[in-house]
Parts: sequence; structure tokens; C-alpha cells
Amino acid sequence: MVPGGRVKLACFQWDVVFGDPKANADRLIKGLDWAVDQGVDLAVFPEAFLTGYCVGTREAADAIGIRVSCDSDFEVTDACEEVLSVQSAAIERGIHVVVGFAGVDDFGLYNGALMIEPNGRMRRYVKTHLPCLGFDQFATAGTALPVFQTDLGAIGILICYDLRPPEATRVMALRGAEIVILPTNWPVRKGTTPAVMCAARAMENKIFFASCNRVGDENGFSFRGESAIYGVGGEVLDSIGAEEGVIVAEMDLSVAREKRSVVIPGVFETDAFGCRQPGLYRELVD
Repeated sequence: MVPGGRVKLACFQWDVVFGDPKANADRLIKGLDWAVDQGVDLAVFPEAFLTGYCVGTREAADAIGIRVSCDSDFEVTDACEEVLSVQSAAIERGIHVVVGFAGVDDFGLYNGALMIEPNGRMRRYVKTHLPCLGFDQFATAGTALPVFQTDLGAIGILICYDLRPPEATRVMALRGAEIVILPTNWPVRKGTTPAVMCAARAMENKIFFASCNRVGDENGFSFRGESAIYGVGGEVLDSIGAEEGVIVAEMDLSVAREKRSVVIPGVFETDAFGCRQPGLYRELVD
């Protein structure tokens, strides 16, 4: 497979067994069997899928955190048995996996997601923008926005509330991300659907974007689903409502490298990145 070529992606919008990483890992592995049968290259699972998310005390947060440590290059150096079982399954089945979890390492609690490749490589992203909600109340924010170079292409991972500040997705796009994956735990609530922001992030950066939410109830919270996969124009490639299920889309990641649109040569052309005026944006980082 040529990096940045055609990729078939699946988002598993599933419920989670709270505080039982083995049960969640076992179900994930069964899901990979289905995905391989469908020719899927990249299987995506929700935020905190391996562990659950909804806790109200530090003690409860400590209880669900699973150990996953990494080095300065985001490479996982130590992981619990459940994570290693998912890694082994990805290797055996020849499939890429993105999955979220409530984590702990020598620096404390964090909200993380893994990029697992069939070559055995496993890297970690740590959520950088934290709301005052659930496990995130007790987590330490990440300090980096890496773009992972894989055999499929350049992949960025954000988690849930990371969607809100548009700068996070933009930085990943400027670093070459062809697709951004968003494992999330959107609860049921009134207000604008997150789909509006997901479509905007795809369109404004001319990248593919995949949001993977969960469903079900957990410790007083209900989750809304509404996972979707978007093309570089913000168009929906596949989506789902509030029920459990899997969505699948095939995309050509090389399309995300072309930021220039030519409608009528020399008359109607736009350049999503070429038109930028960074000198006007200093307040964003002051």
C-alpha cells in the first residue's frame, strides 16, 4: 500500500463496559475480525473505549486508569495486558487501530488514544484540551499535537473537546495530516450538533475527518452517537444516528494534499493554505 493512497476506514459506535478493559478489548478484537472481512484498513473506536469515562472523584478516576507509558517520540514503551492483546490482534489481522482509554503513567492520569499499526508500532496521543467533566477533571493535559506517519498516510488524532479550538486541527493539517481521527464521548445535550464543527474542520483544512462517538449510559450520563466520516469538502461520506453500529467509508488520502481549488483557471481559484496571513493572527498565541 502506498502511503496517502486509498484507505477504507470504519468507526465503531459502540457502548462501553465501565471499568472492564478486558471485556472491551475482547469485543474490540471481535470487531476487528468483522472489519478485516469487509476490507477495512483502519478501525476506529471511541474515546475511553477500553475503560469508560464517567467518574466523579479522584479515587474513581484512579480505579479505571490503565497503564500505558511512552517515550518522547510518542512510542509506547510499556502497556497493560489488555492493550497488548489489541496490539497482537492488529498484527495478526494486518489492520490499523485507533482506540481511546483513560490512562496512567509515571506523570499521572491522562486521557489518551493509541495509534496501533499491523507492523507492531504503537504510538500515543494525549488529549490537550480538557473540559471540567468526568475523567478529564482529574487528568493532566497533553502538550503536543503529533501527526503520525503510517503505512496508510499521515494521521492526526484529537480527542473529543480538542475539536472545539480550531487551531488544533489546523496545526495538524499544517503538519501534513491527511486525515484527523476524533474518538469522542459526546453526551446527550441540547445545542448545536458537533457535526457542524467536524464538517467545518474538514472543509477549512481540506482534510478527511472521522468522528467516532459512543452510545449507551454510564454513571448518570447518556451518549448521543452521531459518528460520521467527512470528505475534504465537509461532505458526509457515512454517518449514523443514536444507535449502536459501524460506519464505513473509502477515501483517497492523496486528495488531502491538494489545498488549491481551481474552478475556472485564472478566473476562480482558491488556496486554503496559500491565502493565509500569519502576521494577522498573533493574538492566537499571545
